Amino acid sequence: MRIGVDLDNTIVCYDGLFHRVALERSWIPQDLATDKQSVRDHLHAAGRHDDWTILQGMVYGQEMIHAEPFSGANKFFAEAIRQGCHVHVVSHRTRKPYLGAETDLHEAARDWLAKHQFVGAASASLPAEEVFLEESLQGKLGRIRQLECDVFIDDLPELLLHDDFPGNVRGVCFDPRGKCGDENVERVDCWSTLAEWLLNGKER
Repeated sequence: MRIGVDLDNTIVCYDGLFHRVALERSWIPQDLATDKQSVRDHLHAAGRHDDWTILQGMVYGQEMIHAEPFSGANKFFAEAIRQGCHVHVVSHRTRKPYLGAETDLHEAARDWLAKHQFVGAASASLPAEEVFLEESLQGKLGRIRQLECDVFIDDLPELLLHDDFPGNVRGVCFDPRGKCGDENVERVDCWSTLAEWLLNGKER
């Protein structure tokens, strides 16, 4: 089985990190909910769109190393590799932020994957060449097609429903907070359930 997996908000959990970085810069009130969407909505409602763009550059760049994996993600990767699955990480992220301090967002992603042992020399890790960081949405869709994935896991239903998303790929929306209300998208709320479906043969 060939399994493709998105990176940001699918493997990497940014809960609390957007809030902490924004709070350190006094961009949000302390009592604001700590999830990413609440921070984004607050800044947009205040007309601070550039601050939101700068914040994303910080969190996906120099601050990314402080983010944690979603629970169960490491275990899923290790078991998939043990079973002989071909696993690929395919992400859409620019190399440099649109605004703010210049940093290499691709290097930040690769450093994070190595720190959390998704990539490396261990038997349960991916080789570095199985990580694809595409600078455009079309590049990401083309890579999924080129890799001939059987399954692709992403937090964005709009990617899975895109006209150019390969029709022969099973798209699964990683939706731990139940935000995906589109009945046309198969969704899952945690990595342990994904393991049951894809690796242990216990389809719902």
